[in-house]
Amino acid sequence: MRVLVVYAHPNPESFGAALHAAAVDGLRRHGHEVDDCDLYAEGFEPVLSRQERLDYLDPTKNGTSVAGYVERLRAAEALVLCFPVWNFGYPAMLKGYFDRVFLPGVSFKLVEGQAQPSLWNIRRLAAVTTYGGSRWRAMLMGDPPRKLVCRSLRAVCHPTARLSYQAHYDMNRSTPDSRERFLRRIQGMTAQF
Repeated sequence: MRVLVVYAHPNPESFGAALHAAAVDGLRRHGHEVDDCDLYAEGFEPVLSRQERLDYLDPTKNGTSVAGYVERLRAAEALVLCFPVWNFGYPAMLKGYFDRVFLPGVSFKLVEGQAQPSLWNIRRLAAVTTYGGSRWRAMLMGDPPRKLVCRSLRAVCHPTARLSYQAHYDMNRSTPDSRERFLRRIQGMTAQF
């Protein structure tokens, strides 16, 4: 399976980096072709420009400045997101990736003003993430990242796409043992792709 791994963390020495490495290594070890997209290392520009916003609804123009990223997304059969949850949301880098790459004509098409999913090539969607706060605190806040992955992103993929949302909550009080258990969980997830 061709898997696009989109990674968004600025610190290559973080636990997030270890999770990213575990996901990529596990997928490759199980025979998958991995396109490893490290947004920070690649210098991805997350800011949607004025011209991009003006061209947003025109599929003949809107993907011009991110054509390589659009091509990588369209070539994938699975999408794995590796990111930390900051302030109960995506890092700005990942949010910018969605704003600039998940465009009309790419992830959805507008038909009579209604969005219809277009990423039918994506048959497996997974998120690997960490939260500073507890699961309870995330639930009280509505857990926006989980909802965005499990509802919004899932909705633009193939109708039968399988979903996995792997989160290590309460990183502020994590232990070496809790982190090791979570790394093993990610390795187990890659074995099921």
